[in-house]
Amino acid sequence: MEDTAKYLIHADFLADGVVERSDVVGAVFGQTEGLLGDDLDIRGLQQSSKLGRIDVEVHHESGQSVGEITIASSLDRVETATLAAALEAIERIGPSHAAVEVGRIEDVRAAKRRGVVDRAKELLATAFDEGVMDSDAILDEVRESIRVEDITEYAGYPAGPNVETSDAIIVVEGRSDVLTLLKYGVKNAIAVEGTNVPEAVADLTIDKTVTAFLDGDRGGDLIRRELAQVGDLDYVAVAPDDKSVEDLSRSEVDVALRNKEPAETYEGSDAEAAITDGSTTHASPVDVSARNSGDVAAERNSGDVASETPTTAAENASGGAQAAGSSSEGDPPASGAGTAQPMAVGETLADHVAAVVGSDRTRLLDESMVVIEEASSADGFETLCDAETVPHVVVLDGEVTQRLVDLAAQRGVAEIVGTDRGTFVKQPTSVRVRTREDISS
Repeated sequence: MEDTAKYLIHADFLADGVVERSDVVGAVFGQTEGLLGDDLDIRGLQQSSKLGRIDVEVHHESGQSVGEITIASSLDRVETATLAAALEAIERIGPSHAAVEVGRIEDVRAAKRRGVVDRAKELLATAFDEGVMDSDAILDEVRESIRVEDITEYAGYPAGPNVETSDAIIVVEGRSDVLTLLKYGVKNAIAVEGTNVPEAVADLTIDKTVTAFLDGDRGGDLIRRELAQVGDLDYVAVAPDDKSVEDLSRSEVDVALRNKEPAETYEGSDAEAAITDGSTTHASPVDVSARNSGDVAAERNSGDVASETPTTAAENASGGAQAAGSSSEGDPPASGAGTAQPMAVGETLADHVAAVVGSDRTRLLDESMVVIEEASSADGFETLCDAETVPHVVVLDGEVTQRLVDLAAQRGVAEIVGTDRGTFVKQPTSVRVRTREDISS
């Protein structure tokens, strides 16, 4: 059946008690029987090979059962959608009250077409004989392969080979950013691999001069804020608008690192709130006034970049206009400009709702309205399901569904705020559901 199926119906269920796979299969057959007439009876459709077997995954947690029902269908779109809707009529599984919600109907043929396209791209890139490379291209490829091979790990995170020994380090977002800097000879970069700064990286910043070299987006701003809170951040460098660090050319990397700003004066910085131990930034190991463009190149050859202080006033007078402009109207926009700003201690629930609505994001908040975790709206359910710390409030840019409410009740969430309130088969009394209009009023 799987070879001839056109569609796959994916439906999620939640039962109040502990149920087994056989209970779920029995509920599907029993509670849909006669609902749509003989032509769309599931048992008859399976016998005629128009439906595949009913695959069920069940997980038990806190006395409840959650899982997914998958059914392969060779019916047409209308019949498949009608049959999928019939699954949501299931109200009990075994002895327990239950709710079923169809998450998606997957077009198997579309997936196969995507596979064909991906394979065609791969063949186009690798199956044809490459053209003749000129001498410069050959040398560049050899140099790049050597630099890429230099990438190492520090405490399990991608890093350049000089991270441990250098007096200065550059903190970037991902492995590709480290590779880009290695390609240009910068060997003292380390990646945090996400918006959460690992403890090992935070500890590494204590005794070194630290520059955060980040994308000019919301993710980069989140890393900067957290690094200022859990580590010791000295300088901030930002990629040009609409570009990531991994996409920069050698000259753009040079300009961004030269024009870095002290963390405490960086526009939009929350250094006053983040630095509470009275520590000061590290003394600069390089005297900028003694440097020229040749010195910058020499330092890059050693692989350790971004340990110098920002351009001095004397240099500004002698031609450092670009650096001077960064403290006036030439300032680069604050990271994440135009989007909801990352959260800080003291924000209210209304502030979080205003920031999330329209951002296609989901936030998990504790009782003090401090963000525990943030993810895209599409990943909100999985993020709540996997969160190590149970949130007090969930704020999402989207409709509050029965599935999300049931999971929130199961995890012990007190409140959910969304753009709209869905239609609930049942609403647990332990979870308060509100909309943005409720909050604003």
